[in-house]
Amino acid sequence: MNASTIIFYILSSAIIGGALLAVTARKIFRSAVFLLFSLIGVAGLYFYLDYQFIGAVQIVVYVGGIVVLILFSIFLTHASGDDMPKPHVARAIFSGLAAAFACGLTMLYINREVFVSSGKPALEPSAGNIGEQMLSTTEHGYILPFEVVSMLLLAAMIGCIVIAIKVKVPVPEMLPTTTDEVLGTKEMIDAEIVDMV
Repeated sequence: MNASTIIFYILSSAIIGGALLAVTARKIFRSAVFLLFSLIGVAGLYFYLDYQFIGAVQIVVYVGGIVVLILFSIFLTHASGDDMPKPHVARAIFSGLAAAFACGLTMLYINREVFVSSGKPALEPSAGNIGEQMLSTTEHGYILPFEVVSMLLLAAMIGCIVIAIKVKVPVPEMLPTTTDEVLGTKEMIDAEIVDMV
């Protein structure tokens, strides 16, 4: 086992471990931090594959933008330090089975696919070539996923703002709770009105 394989396994472990801890942590702040480590691992994988531009975009957009936005939203909420409710056993089992099914289906399609080299030289992963390919409307262009991701980021920003501006209104402590107290309060108000008249 050479150093390249060891680096790949370290990055893969960081990505998978961070993702698992992000969905199983009971505190929302810890989930966001584990998500941060997982996304940094993805950026490291891009750098490992010699795609510096994509790795830099991963760090700037996801690590520096989305995760920071999530962290700010967590700090702005009132219950940022509370434990999240424990999921029901049935939901946890269903989620695990759904994830295992999706993983198995993905592996099945990857094993069935025959990858054939096109014979053409690979494009240089420069910012110009990547930008041209992302904004292209041809058969191998990525303009539609690019716009879908833009809408996803906009929805994430709106969701963070909605979470941040939710204000809990405290319940007044002096409200009457029994029927006798309500009747007594009504009589007091009637007496005050009579006095004013």
